[in-house]
Amino acid sequence: MTVTGGSRRAIPLDRISAVVFDMDGVITDTAPVHAAAWKRTFDEFLIDLSRGGGPRFRPFDLNGDYRRHVEGRTRADGVRGFLASRGIALPGTAPPDRPEVITVSALGDRKDRYFMDYVDRYGATAYPSTVELVHGLRGRGVGTAAVSTSRNCAAVLRAARVCDLFDVRVDGVDAVRMGLPGKPHPALFLEAARRLDVSPADAAVVEDSPAGVEAGRRGGFALVVGVDRAHRRADLRARGAHVVVADLSGLELTEAEVSS
Repeated sequence: MTVTGGSRRAIPLDRISAVVFDMDGVITDTAPVHAAAWKRTFDEFLIDLSRGGGPRFRPFDLNGDYRRHVEGRTRADGVRGFLASRGIALPGTAPPDRPEVITVSALGDRKDRYFMDYVDRYGATAYPSTVELVHGLRGRGVGTAAVSTSRNCAAVLRAARVCDLFDVRVDGVDAVRMGLPGKPHPALFLEAARRLDVSPADAAVVEDSPAGVEAGRRGGFALVVGVDRAHRRADLRARGAHVVVADLSGLELTEAEVSS
């Protein structure tokens, strides 16, 4: 599919019957909030570990650690991935006789509390360009879905007042309940397409993370749009984005496929 038209980028509605949007960083401006909650969680854990005789404290790095090991993944996968990069292994849950043991689940829950504390205090904001695009899609009968690895997806969409803009939501609650792996596996996006009753070959994915872009391509989606809010255009392209835009205001809807 050719989707470029001059300096503009388009969603060709003669080929696309549904669009699946990642939430954090695409629908809502909450990706930095997740990153801050992860940093607070891991830095606290690493400081306590160092004080208890463990490795010297080396802080969690948002540009390296977060992007390589956590971004776009489920909470448990993010915890395991980052700790493995530091040579640390934790049990998934605490043994019955040692409830005080720090676990993968406990760190994930701590991050969740910090994230929701930030949202409760400061709220959540939807990107105006995304809201405008979704309204345009819905006005043309195109199905829309919101996807996130976060179990707080519904609460964040409510806080941003955009719940009603999406026909389908697939989130971290579904991932746990259904055993769906996180990105770059395409399971979450494929589940969204299934609920929208469309083939991935007739749908688009809009993502801001390299792992999410890779998931869209691996899932066989007709169009994968990378949103470059963090100056990673080359990485988004390398992981499979058909087109990359700085903001969704750079996309237009066309009734027929356009060519360059």
